[in-house]
Amino acid sequence: VQLQACGGGAVQAGDSLRLSCTVSGRTFSSYAMGWFRQAPGKEREFVATISASGEKTYYVDSVKGRATISRDNAKNMVYLQVNSLKPEDTADYYCAARLVPYSRSSYYTGPKLYDYWGQGTLVTVSS
Repeated sequence: VQLQACGGGAVQAGDSLRLSCTVSGRTFSSYAMGWFRQAPGKEREFVATISASGEKTYYVDSVKGRATISRDNAKNMVYLQVNSLKPEDTADYYCAARLVPYSRSSYYTGPKLYDYWGQGTLVTVSS
């Protein structure tokens, strides 16, 4: 399984971005997905997660109300829309996948629970 994230860039505070992650393989609908971020000098931080079925989502408090995670199982894609971006959102953003063939309604916030990771896509927000 390979994950490819894209959509980062340099934006102004208050702007919006949609990050995308393409997942290879034929069993995408059996994976819970997550987005994490890592700012320079800081540990990787959970941002958002969505269950394999897509029916359940969860967000870190700092992005609640500003971010939406979604998935398109037909296209093997997961997205993270973030609005009203703040300078503190600046980080490398990573998508991750956890195989959950029997727990399609569960979501996961811990990075160690994920099996596969994509490369980061950099988001830089200037004030």
